[in-house]
Amino acid sequence: MDFDVIDVEALRRRRSAKWANCPGDVLAAWVADMDFPVAEPIVRTLQEMLTSSDLGYPAGPRPEGLATIFAARMKLHFDWEVDPKRVEIVTDVVQALHIAVSQFSAPGEGVVTPTPIYPPFLEAVHANRRSAVWQRMESTPEGYRIDIQRLRNELTPDTRMLLVCNPHNPTGHVFGAGELEALAALALEHDLVVVADEIHADLVFTGSRHVPMATLGPEIAARTITLTSATKAFNIAGLRCAVAVFGTPELQRRFNAVHPHARGGLGAPGLAATAAAWSQCQDWLDEVVRYLEDNRDLVAGHVADHWPDVKHHRPEATYLAWLDFRAMALEPSPQRFLFDRARVWLSPGEDFGVEGEGFVRLNFATPRPILLQILARMDEALLREKGTGTFGAER
Repeated sequence: MDFDVIDVEALRRRRSAKWANCPGDVLAAWVADMDFPVAEPIVRTLQEMLTSSDLGYPAGPRPEGLATIFAARMKLHFDWEVDPKRVEIVTDVVQALHIAVSQFSAPGEGVVTPTPIYPPFLEAVHANRRSAVWQRMESTPEGYRIDIQRLRNELTPDTRMLLVCNPHNPTGHVFGAGELEALAALALEHDLVVVADEIHADLVFTGSRHVPMATLGPEIAARTITLTSATKAFNIAGLRCAVAVFGTPELQRRFNAVHPHARGGLGAPGLAATAAAWSQCQDWLDEVVRYLEDNRDLVAGHVADHWPDVKHHRPEATYLAWLDFRAMALEPSPQRFLFDRARVWLSPGEDFGVEGEGFVRLNFATPRPILLQILARMDEALLREKGTGTFGAER
């Protein structure tokens, strides 16, 4: 597959938010969608549904259906034994996150999560009127890490839940087994329900390995709800389909106290496309991850060579670069500066919590020629701002 030939004007004709909301002279590198063509088996599945007008209400769950396909995939790729009976199909990961917070804690009780963090984590805590216990991730020479002892000291007696995003959005960190075991021990010690968002698990690069939280042992599995979806790795977010996996029937029962109709119905195209993604599209995914890894290295090398005042840890997963512009003091913010001066749309760091102020998140899941244009535009804007030859390079 030649990802480089994708034309930016074709991207601008798309109806999804990344490009449809983007001014005509701006390059989009914000929301976590990829710009690559969807895998052929998914396209074929959806075309067959359209050709046969198969767009009615989806059939109910079947033994050989999506839950079983998901369980087989988890066993094959992550050595995780999932009971299909403990899998619920939901509209999306964010919906399930909100339901979990509402069902496993009460207003005013504490919910803890490492920050900076994917903005819906913050919204789920605040919208449900829970008490936020934020644990700032520390930038170390090895990348972003959690100070477990400091987190232990910050927990309050009424903290009820631990929310974990792994692989982590926005830093791209993949939690190692030791880090996860320390978090699991903390959850056991303080009787916390754990919600693990593992939606980026299929986008891990060479040298790292994703460990599902629920595989750390029966005790932690019994208090863990795992949320994931094919939407990020297979670029089908608009089809709205995800899964929630429960360590015990009791967790599942409490979650399901929110009636499925209150959660919103499932769509047949999303169910079918997800099944195709998880069972027929691994070759496509392998190719995409290799391309993303090269893009990851391109961004990391560019930052190191041309932007000495910008701090950046090469992500171990995801297609997101978390860039620390604080030393440059760009006004009114790095995101706004780069939007106005470079005509590049990145995600503002402050959306990921106060710890993100002065940062931007760059989505590098785009054809390399477009990524090079994005970096060149940023070079030019930063060079003008710096007023020296420090930034940028001849192209």
